[in-house]
Amino acid sequence: MTESDRRGDRPCRQPQMCRRTLLRGAQASVISLLTAKTLPLVRAQALPRETADHKIRIAPISLEIAPGKIIKTTAYNGTVPGPALRVREGQPVRIEVANDSGYPNLIHSHGLMIPSQQDGATEEGSPIIEPGKSLTYEYVAKPTGTRWYHSHAMSMTDLNKGTYTGEFGFLIVEPAAGDPGGYDREVLLAAHHWDGHWVSMQDVKKGPPPDNGLEVMYHAATLGDRMLGHGEPIRVRQGERVLFRVLNASGNMGISLALPGHRFKVLALDGNPVPLSSTVDILKLDVAERADVIVEMNNPGVWVFGSTEDEDRNMGMGVVVEYAGRNGKPIWSAPGKSKWDYTAFGHSDAPAAAPDETIDLKFEKIPGGRGGYNRWTINGKSWPDTNPLFTVAEGKRYRLVLNNNSGDEHPVHLHRHSFEITKVGDKPTSGVIKDTISMPRYSTAEVDFVADDPGLTFFHCHHQDHMDEGFAGLITYG
Repeated sequence: MTESDRRGDRPCRQPQMCRRTLLRGAQASVISLLTAKTLPLVRAQALPRETADHKIRIAPISLEIAPGKIIKTTAYNGTVPGPALRVREGQPVRIEVANDSGYPNLIHSHGLMIPSQQDGATEEGSPIIEPGKSLTYEYVAKPTGTRWYHSHAMSMTDLNKGTYTGEFGFLIVEPAAGDPGGYDREVLLAAHHWDGHWVSMQDVKKGPPPDNGLEVMYHAATLGDRMLGHGEPIRVRQGERVLFRVLNASGNMGISLALPGHRFKVLALDGNPVPLSSTVDILKLDVAERADVIVEMNNPGVWVFGSTEDEDRNMGMGVVVEYAGRNGKPIWSAPGKSKWDYTAFGHSDAPAAAPDETIDLKFEKIPGGRGGYNRWTINGKSWPDTNPLFTVAEGKRYRLVLNNNSGDEHPVHLHRHSFEITKVGDKPTSGVIKDTISMPRYSTAEVDFVADDPGLTFFHCHHQDHMDEGFAGLITYG
């Protein structure tokens, strides 16, 4: 599918898959009118270069993730991850983007409360950046915390576009005043999977039923900028308190990480401080999730900080942590089994505020069959027929009852808003604020958000293939 298809310049060859096509007929007119009335126009031309706080060039690169292992991909400013952008909460920021990727593109600032047209999603009215053109995003940075920026281009079956590529980086919103403190140094680690190809799962599993469609399989992975054992180690000193900001920037793969002989004290999830700073042995992050964790360096040695899955770690998902004065082969020791539980970081004895309205959302898959593309539905409909998903009134609190009625995991993301997790399965909780929640297979959860950022709001699964296959919808303000 071409970028012209997704913008509606020509008929889509797969109408049910065209998540970029907005509402048809009268509904499209309503959304166009809403956009015109509520959203400021983004600048069509780049500002003078000297006025930009940050400059990003999207362009192809050859990325060496291990000796002789070259990945041809697209990146920001020639590095993967892209440059870490640091901005101050409450301050205006201008990010100038030059698109030399060779295809229509745009950048989404993930986890920020910003106007729809600055958000970097065409579904919300953000303009596309044509090849060879530039555009400057302008907004006031908020809220404080670990955010990130990434491509929001449609990929379909092209694994050289969108979040399958190296187009991602950290976006840190620093507090307006004060020093967060509490640690000696900071390390940014982004996970990503590489060298993927499409397969029919029936061919992999060698058995019936031949109903599930295409899935992506990978052959390489990184935690940081190189495969495990091929980059510079993280060098630490005994007694240091290290703040790790960890991001899962993969296209469609969840990760579980451990550092043998050490534990993670979780301070924040998706950039937002948790009510209870619980300490865990395993850090589980679905696609787009972030965690800020403190590790006390009190077990000298040379260790592997990596995936708990042997297959993932063998593909390169890990990094070496080396204490000063220590050398030798890095040690990996599998941690005991541990279930990731959002409620461990929230309040179990203080119920969340009552919502003004409750909305049920059920997620299901329509298998594509051997060699075919799956299709995902929300309440029985796929993008664009999901629109509007529902309409909100500014200032009201909405509870989304999420039902993953499928055998796949889904990191469900709400643009331009944060939500409070109020129930996981049958366990009520409160106080954990996120913008992405992982929904394991055949699971339920409830999240509350306040409609406090008017404008078109995109809701979708952050697995690139699931989003492209119809798992998306627009929330509109009335």
